[in-house]
Amino acid sequence: MQEMITVAVDAMGGDNAPNEIIKGCIQSINEDSNIKICLVGNNIIINEQLTKYTYNKEQVEVVDAKEIIETCEPPVMAIRRKKDSSLVKGLNLVKEKKADAFVSAGSTGAILAGGTFIVGRVKGVERPALAPLIPNKKGVSLLIDCGANVDSKPSYLVQYAKMGSIYYENVLGVKNPKVALINIGEEESKGNNLVKETYALLKDEDINFIGNIEARDIPEGKADILVCDAFVGNIILKYTEGFGLTLFSMLKQALMQDVRSKIGTLLLKPALKNFKKSLDYAEYGGVPLLGLEGLVVKTHGSADAKAIKNTIIQCKKYSDLKINEKIKHNF
Repeated sequence: MQEMITVAVDAMGGDNAPNEIIKGCIQSINEDSNIKICLVGNNIIINEQLTKYTYNKEQVEVVDAKEIIETCEPPVMAIRRKKDSSLVKGLNLVKEKKADAFVSAGSTGAILAGGTFIVGRVKGVERPALAPLIPNKKGVSLLIDCGANVDSKPSYLVQYAKMGSIYYENVLGVKNPKVALINIGEEESKGNNLVKETYALLKDEDINFIGNIEARDIPEGKADILVCDAFVGNIILKYTEGFGLTLFSMLKQALMQDVRSKIGTLLLKPALKNFKKSLDYAEYGGVPLLGLEGLVVKTHGSADAKAIKNTIIQCKKYSDLKINEKIKHNF
């Protein structure tokens, strides 16, 4: 029998809050009876939205929070000043063990700062890291870090590789996943001081380190875990998202040029639908902040109901597989 998991959700964070956030939460509990949702935010607005849906009332709790942290606010200052914000209250639920996970589409900086200062790091972990799954020709790769630590040390990147290996092996079921260091060339001597020093350290780690990987080889799926600092990782992530949307838009435009191509498109429709699905970030859920004492997940700022639902389902899987416990044991 599966265990019940409680997921605290920032109902007020993100471009589509609260409507799409609440809708996605209801979809998740209607799909899985072992999920309980704590909707954190303005209780009047949330309760008004909830009247639109049919669901098991025992699976939803509303935690009132009158303040909202905006994306333009300085993260650390906002966390300290807005104690009654949906983001801070949600993180405190995880810290106090009243929730197993926290999900937000709000300010990335505030989630990172709050996750580190409120939930806290696993003992031995120097810096937590954001680790999204990105599509490739063979399936998906884990990109770590993509936004938590722009200025990193070699020791941080080594820890990213270890945490990423634990996550990938357990969540995706791939034994001994291949770890690569993103660089401007495959040779060990290439790159800046950060990657050269990291390469030397990774060679001595008990992981399946395959060496450097160039950006052009990432779509081929040559590595399962892609290690880099957040500056490089964020550029790769944003380019991947933008390129996927643009590629499908260009393909759609080309296929609708004349009657013949339109007829061909009808035959290709099932394949195109699957192709589009593989490029849709909403299918992969959110981005876990690995290395914290509790599970904190950042989902896309423009996340819709589908993305929120998949992120909550992702939290359930993460919890069932006891990823945090395995990271703690390793460190």
